[in-house]
Amino acid sequence: MSKKVAKVVKLQFPAGGARPGPALAGAGINMPQFCTAFNDATRERAGDIVPVIITAFEDKSFTFVLKTTPASVLLKKAAKVKSGSANAKTTKVGSITVDQLREIAEYKMPDLNANDVEGAMRIVAGTAKNMGIKIDGMDV
Repeated sequence: MSKKVAKVVKLQFPAGGARPGPALAGAGINMPQFCTAFNDATRERAGDIVPVIITAFEDKSFTFVLKTTPASVLLKKAAKVKSGSANAKTTKVGSITVDQLREIAEYKMPDLNANDVEGAMRIVAGTAKNMGIKIDGMDV
């Protein structure tokens, strides 16, 4: 007999840094057990933000799926900027190369709705444009 799903929650934590708190309390799961499992699964991704989808069941058990780091975080790291532009149309805060864009797109490929790397690159390039990050060698 299958378990009945009580709730599905999407959260983001630093890799290896999940702690019990209000965000997890709303999920209705065993927080220390989740934190231990999450931290063990993400230890090698230190320094990254890791999105996670938690499926909580009525008996307080859970499963979780790890996603790739958000494109905005990867773009800020590649451009070496603290944040995106407040007005992306007029103010550019940094730039990245096409090679860096391809690297980010290849990493994000499993979570993007794209058929090939070029499509993924266009998606990530749109994110970069909205953040005020210029892509050297590419017209967006």
